Amino acid sequence: MKKVVLLFMALVACAIFSQAQTKEEKARTRAERKLEQERIDALLFEEARQSIENRNFILEADRVIFKRGRSAFVMSNTNFVSVNGEHATVQVAFNVPGGGLNGLGGVTVDGRISGYKVTYGKKGNLEVSMNVLGVGISAQVNIYLPKGTNEASVDIYPNFNSNRLTLEGNIVPLEQSRVFKGTSF
Repeated sequence: MKKVVLLFMALVACAIFSQAQTKEEKARTRAERKLEQERIDALLFEEARQSIENRNFILEADRVIFKRGRSAFVMSNTNFVSVNGEHATVQVAFNVPGGGLNGLGGVTVDGRISGYKVTYGKKGNLEVSMNVLGVGISAQVNIYLPKGTNEASVDIYPNFNSNRLTLEGNIVPLEQSRVFKGTSF
């Protein structure tokens, strides 16, 4: 009987010790995963920063926020703001029946960029402001990219009305974009 009790106590002690070890390993692996994600985010931020500096990027939006704060999740391959040198394209598509002006349920506008300015905040956050002048749009576009990520937001302020629009998504180089451009005007 003593042998059975000792064997049982030894098994309980081993179980407790292995459980304590498992919690430490989980905590360590969680910290390692967090550190790895921070490294990946830092690389994505640097890639986005370089693309912005080179005027060769696209913001693929997966969320649209309207003037009064209502928001909608959208497809990132049809909602974007792209900059290629001195040329910009702004496209929104809401998957509505009827096709819209661009054939995708929204609007696609091409324009020329003026007043392109990149500034850095005290904490390393990046802000881009520019004016896009085209046949169908004349708007001020402001992009905000927090340090350490490629997730950004862009505010579009049309000059002819007060229908402000905000797009949120990821900034990627043009070569890596996977967007579908509709008919522009």
